[in-house]
Amino acid sequence: MALAKGAPESGAAANLVAPQAVAFWRDERKRGILAQIVVIALLAGFFWFLLRNFLIKQELSGAPPLSLYFLQDVAGFQLSFSLFPLTLDSPIGRLIAAGALNTLIAAFFAGIIATFLGLIVGIARLSKNWLISHIAATYIEIIRNIPLLLQLVFWYGGVLTALPKPKDSISLFEAVFLNIKGLFLPMPILQEGVGWFFMSIAVCIGLAIVIGRWARARQMATGQQFPTVIVNTAVIVLLPSFVFILLHDPIGWEFPIKGAFNFKGGLTVQPEMTALIIGIGISTAAYVAEIVRAGINSVSHGQSEAAHALGLKSSWTLRLVVLPQALRVIIPPMISQYLNVVKNSTLAGFIGYADLFAVIGTSQNQTGRAVECVIILMVFYLTISLIISTIMNVYNKRAALVER
Repeated sequence: MALAKGAPESGAAANLVAPQAVAFWRDERKRGILAQIVVIALLAGFFWFLLRNFLIKQELSGAPPLSLYFLQDVAGFQLSFSLFPLTLDSPIGRLIAAGALNTLIAAFFAGIIATFLGLIVGIARLSKNWLISHIAATYIEIIRNIPLLLQLVFWYGGVLTALPKPKDSISLFEAVFLNIKGLFLPMPILQEGVGWFFMSIAVCIGLAIVIGRWARARQMATGQQFPTVIVNTAVIVLLPSFVFILLHDPIGWEFPIKGAFNFKGGLTVQPEMTALIIGIGISTAAYVAEIVRAGINSVSHGQSEAAHALGLKSSWTLRLVVLPQALRVIIPPMISQYLNVVKNSTLAGFIGYADLFAVIGTSQNQTGRAVECVIILMVFYLTISLIISTIMNVYNKRAALVER
């Protein structure tokens, strides 16, 4: 039955209230979207202004347009160290690639030194032994308060120059020689069948990972431990060794031979590279040690007491209880330290090491392509930084504590 006109509605119909429109300036979500659009537009306009101004200045000055074709030009200069052969007729792009590889090698080994040395010093800083604790604290305070450039000059000019001359080289089994000209090592030579040898190593590493995961799942289910370290070591060592013998030495060695003035052949590690790796590694280790100390201190002391109450030794408590929980605090700042290792390698030019920064500087002076060289440098360091950050963030997510 229809209601009379103007009669009041009753029941559920009375509770239906038409939604009122919210003004645009009162909607927080819409205001946020508008603010983001405005900021993006302002940034795009700013960068467009800079780019347009740069192109106009380039045209007025008569400079050639931006191009990367100069990478094909003959370099006309040589590098003091390179993993692949270079000549004076090599193109600039090849020398830049060699410089980039030199940077990555130095940063990789310096990062390894910083990680392990920083971990040891950070743990020693918390030792109950007064002497060990204060030695670690002294190391940290001294290294952190001396500029890195001075440390590099010290290692290169004060330590490595004190090494003996080539005729009085320090020898190890007549295969490794150390003198003022560098460290001379046997160089591996890949021969027939080396692919199968490397394949066996890859298979054994994969098998070790499977065994490790199975042992962890077994321990979580039954509480029984499995000798994972011993078994995996045997798997990784014994099977590739058997394949190596079966293939009749797929890897040969070229040993350094003493010449009239220096050693010939083999693999040479220059003093400049050694000074850079040691200097950056030891300097960064002091910061890593403080990160490790802070991470361990962030773990409740009750965790250690509970582990000791269960009968775990101090070394087991540190490795199985404290460090896994401290990783959630240690890993994020470690990302910055690994990035600093790569960026600090730009100081290599001060001690004569041919890293990417030094090669780019020489190429810029040779060609006059300052903008292109700076862009190459920025893209390289940005790419490496993003790769390191991505890898460390993935590891951080895996190492983070999962709450139930």
